[in-house]
Amino acid sequence: MTPTDSLVERALALAPAELFIDGEWRASSSGARFEVHNPATEEVLASIADATPDDGMAALAAASEAQEEWAATPPRVRAELLRAAFDRINELSEEFAALMTLEMGKPLAEGRAEVTYGNEFLRWYSEEAVRINGRYTPSPEGNLRILTLQRPVGPALFITPWNFPLAMATRKAGPALAAGCTVIIKPANLTPLTTLAFAKVCDEVGFPAGVVNVIPASEARPVTGPMIQDRRLKKLSFTGSTPVGMALMKEAASNVVRTSMELGGCAPFIVFEDADLDLAVKAARLTKLRNMGEACNAANSFYVHQDVADEFARRLADEFDALTVGDGMEEGTDIGPIVSADQRASVDEMVQAAVAEGGTVLTGGAKGPGKGYFYRPTVVSNLAPDSKLLTEEIFGPVAPITTFATEEEVLGYANASPYGLAGYVHTGSIERALRMAEKLEVGMLGVNSGTISNAAAPFGGVKHSGIGREGGPEGIEEYLETVYVGFPNPHTGL
Repeated sequence: MTPTDSLVERALALAPAELFIDGEWRASSSGARFEVHNPATEEVLASIADATPDDGMAALAAASEAQEEWAATPPRVRAELLRAAFDRINELSEEFAALMTLEMGKPLAEGRAEVTYGNEFLRWYSEEAVRINGRYTPSPEGNLRILTLQRPVGPALFITPWNFPLAMATRKAGPALAAGCTVIIKPANLTPLTTLAFAKVCDEVGFPAGVVNVIPASEARPVTGPMIQDRRLKKLSFTGSTPVGMALMKEAASNVVRTSMELGGCAPFIVFEDADLDLAVKAARLTKLRNMGEACNAANSFYVHQDVADEFARRLADEFDALTVGDGMEEGTDIGPIVSADQRASVDEMVQAAVAEGGTVLTGGAKGPGKGYFYRPTVVSNLAPDSKLLTEEIFGPVAPITTFATEEEVLGYANASPYGLAGYVHTGSIERALRMAEKLEVGMLGVNSGTISNAAAPFGGVKHSGIGREGGPEGIEEYLETVYVGFPNPHTGL
């Protein structure tokens, strides 16, 4: 057995193949199962219990039953449990990284980076659990004393995507658990194993039964729909596409369920003529190709000043061309596979349509040979600003480039998008950077950088990119409700 074979065995052993409800691992009530595949080899990794609507309601019942006691659990106890989970995941970091590589495709180095990033939400919110505060102040008229307190919203349902299996679970569960909310996680059917491994860790470190529940399902809506209509559910958090998010918001509205939505992105990457091109190219490669471009905050639309566009495009293509595409478990792999055949086909269709419109492929633009859903890192230049490749989310390793002449012009291009999650600006002028920060319609902006995600920072967008924030002090507010208590002035009475 090779070291890699041993790591694969240990990684797969982390994830039970059943539902986790009320502190127990159990089969689906129907007995049905679905398969999870390795996108690099197309081989079956595991057969997982397929949750039914009844299983979803059982998970909600467990979370509801556990809610009162969990909310009353001292914040320090909640904090120590989150910290214990953080420590345990650190101990199993290599296995968690490999598990994500196996089920999602990202190179092992990126899997390790996700463990570091995703696990930090557990540590951050273990520290925030003991800092939930209210206030006490006299009313302006002086006749009242205003007391506010914060309490947990209640049972929360998380519908998570496939691209960051650990971080999407911890970024939602960390603040919810810290606030005193019980949780139910419905992971993506393409990548449920990491979430099941996370549930196993929560169980091992001592979270009470019913506080954390995980219900993988091959189809989400039949399972989550009845839960959203049940008055016991108090919170819904979803990360995924804008159309699905809009549909979920409509469902939630009928039951007045509080929502957080982290939806689609189409991040502009803007390079001005005074930018440090070495830095800009490095940042472009990093933010475009992280996770094979399958990230909502990935650079999507490259707007490069006409004076430096040709050089930027050539240098970026050279960077992309030098990368090794392959199985993420293999040493030396820079770019893993796309998560599925359907997703790869979508990426390729968008590239071929751009070529038909007159775009020039400087590198890539082709599927990989043999098994696995591989796609070469691609740079496409000479695009019109309204090209579909620039205006729609790609979710793949493709960098489409167009040019601009003025700040006003590029702001017009970028702000025309219905999306507003993230943006990136490269310039040598701090004044220009500040102007762009004030005028770009995005929830997050990286200046002369390709990395903006951090557990201590609020992650979220504007417009059709969603509502609410995850991370930072703002993240725990999503799981707290404010109660106002009015007292008469103790000196004057009513």
